[in-house]
Amino acid sequence: MAVAILAVLGAAATPAGAAPQVPCYFIFGDSLVDSGNNNFIVSMARANYPPYGIDFAGGPSGRFSNGLTTVDVLAKLLGFEDFIPPFAGASSQQLLSGVNFASAAAGIREETGQQLGGRISFRGQVENYQSAVQELVSILGDEDSAATHLSKCIFTVGMGSNDYLNNYFMPAFYNTGSRYTPEQYAESLTADYSKLLQVMYRYGARKVALIGVGQVGCSPNELAQRSADGVTCVEGINSAIRIFNRRLVGLVDQFNRLPGAHFTYVDVYGIFDDILRSPGAHGLRVTNAGCCGVGRNNGQVTCLPFQMPCANRHEYLFWDAFHPTEAANVLVGQRTYSARLASDVHPFDIRTLARL
Repeated sequence: MAVAILAVLGAAATPAGAAPQVPCYFIFGDSLVDSGNNNFIVSMARANYPPYGIDFAGGPSGRFSNGLTTVDVLAKLLGFEDFIPPFAGASSQQLLSGVNFASAAAGIREETGQQLGGRISFRGQVENYQSAVQELVSILGDEDSAATHLSKCIFTVGMGSNDYLNNYFMPAFYNTGSRYTPEQYAESLTADYSKLLQVMYRYGARKVALIGVGQVGCSPNELAQRSADGVTCVEGINSAIRIFNRRLVGLVDQFNRLPGAHFTYVDVYGIFDDILRSPGAHGLRVTNAGCCGVGRNNGQVTCLPFQMPCANRHEYLFWDAFHPTEAANVLVGQRTYSARLASDVHPFDIRTLARL
């Protein structure tokens, strides 16, 4: 499956043999885009076992899907020949074309996801980026050369899902839900996010896409726990996320006042909403259950090692209790790269960002 999709994506974006549209692509995020960093960490948030990767050319890699993630799709659409490698184990040479810093269970807040064990928080990911920049300075000879190189790179940053899923809406482990109203929590998260994005900017990041938080309240896990009919999305969670996403739009506008900055926001929430309204038109049939998993909606426990997943994965929106299938990731990745609706992005899509 992945091979056929890659051929189509590559052909659609960049002619064979042509250089990528940008020289480098750096990725920050959580399990939606982790490509193996957590394989090297003592953590329950790992996906380096079957059936994860059942449709991925190399088998289980640490990606939390049956196949490609959204950033794999973006890398191909941007014309990269290979996927962007995880920072863990990347060579100095690979740093030149970008690495993936994402870590499953990570959040903007330092404590987010701690009940799952080790993870690299957004702060930790930014610190890893800072050390990568120092390495680039020594490879390229001086800071000016590194700054010029980095100013052409694409950066995608997708944080916040776990700050809701594995913090605010998990009162058994965290008290943020009783300490903050949804508005206060979104404000606090955005302030922390902004500080670390400023560090990235100071260290050369100029073309930055902030990936909004999706509809966590529609994931099989939340439907299993909190939805009476197992179909109706959990509005209490989704409404809190909409408040955070609105603040991200403001953050983008703020950063775009800085010299040379080209920040944009990708409305994954809205893209998911569009897919959920007409799944059939997007080739999907099952939107409220994982293709693999255990319990109600296949959402109470995530895919067990060597569990047999559903056969018709291309018709499922969700692969497991939390994460989309390759089919869904391709839909989201394509619209992130080239917006289908004006509301998909603010102010521009990744294809436009690459040209700036």
